[in-house]
Amino acid sequence: MAEVTKELVETAIKGYVEPHLKRDLIAAGTVKGIEIEGGQVKVKVVLGFPAKGIQQTLADGIKERIMAVPGVTAAAVDVSWEIKAHSVQKSLKPIDNVKNIIAVASGKGGVGKSTTAVNLALALSAEGAKVGILDADIYGPSQPRMLGITGKPESKDGKSLEPMNSYHLQAMSIGFLIDEETPMIWRGPMVTQALEQLLNDTNWSDLDYLVIDLPPGTGDTQLTLAQKVPVSGAIIVTTPQDIALLDARKGLKMFQKVEVPVLGIVENMSIHICSKCGHEEHIFGSGGGQSMSEQYGIDLLGSLPLDIHIRVETDSGKPTVVAQPECRATQIYREIARKTAAKLSLQAKDYAAKFPRIVIQNN
Repeated sequence: MAEVTKELVETAIKGYVEPHLKRDLIAAGTVKGIEIEGGQVKVKVVLGFPAKGIQQTLADGIKERIMAVPGVTAAAVDVSWEIKAHSVQKSLKPIDNVKNIIAVASGKGGVGKSTTAVNLALALSAEGAKVGILDADIYGPSQPRMLGITGKPESKDGKSLEPMNSYHLQAMSIGFLIDEETPMIWRGPMVTQALEQLLNDTNWSDLDYLVIDLPPGTGDTQLTLAQKVPVSGAIIVTTPQDIALLDARKGLKMFQKVEVPVLGIVENMSIHICSKCGHEEHIFGSGGGQSMSEQYGIDLLGSLPLDIHIRVETDSGKPTVVAQPECRATQIYREIARKTAAKLSLQAKDYAAKFPRIVIQNN
């Protein structure tokens, strides 16, 4: 019987390219242990992103490769994950009890940014992470209704707020503190101050990810977030139509100027499928997100359909990821969540490889 060596097992594992990391698990540094006893092999894989939805598929794929090695009679693959804090903007320190902040932005309104943000947060949670969401739209907060939350947050010390909870998400919004129909007639400085207070004066509890649902545009709130909030990465939401893409490019360039990495693009309302006859039609155009991705060298994280169920479920306070956990749209949201978290997990490593003289610290 051929002798099984660590080198042979590593070579076999290198043949499996993890689709979210876009590299093999050895190169990604996720293989944390290989034990060999005769023909029996045990492999321990620790990902840097939550992956409950593909955990078994990944283990099976690696096992199949190992079993093809001559001399291997049995293989066991343990797949888990450990989410770490990643680098943020220079001169900023991470917020206590929050490992990573992901900003969800759009250049214009009406592209489904808030719906995408809440479903992304829920998808990250479903994949195995501890997640919070901050509604940063002071003028038009929507997360309280989308999450079906009523009432006001508690304050145990009279200075800070306890986050509200819904569907295993920790949430905070100005909408929890005011009546739903009360207009916020505030100038820019008051809005940015309110955002900082909602973020810093909330007692977040050991979050792996805090998703921030930004208002549309590139104004005071976005600049405050870029300059004062330790953001690990941003996602741009757009629709395929030219006007939306034009504004999305502005949002992308804003984050680039303030050195916030853009993790990718989400194309919403990419196709309409008729609920009566099944006819598919690109009513807002097609290929816009892909062309923007190629133009700027960033990932297209996913394309979502124009689906009435997404709108109805979110408006009713039970977003699609929890309302229909097995439906196609939910699977797309979860795939977007995995791609986003995987991209973030490699961020510091990729930067260090590009600029080897610069030391990147994971705070």
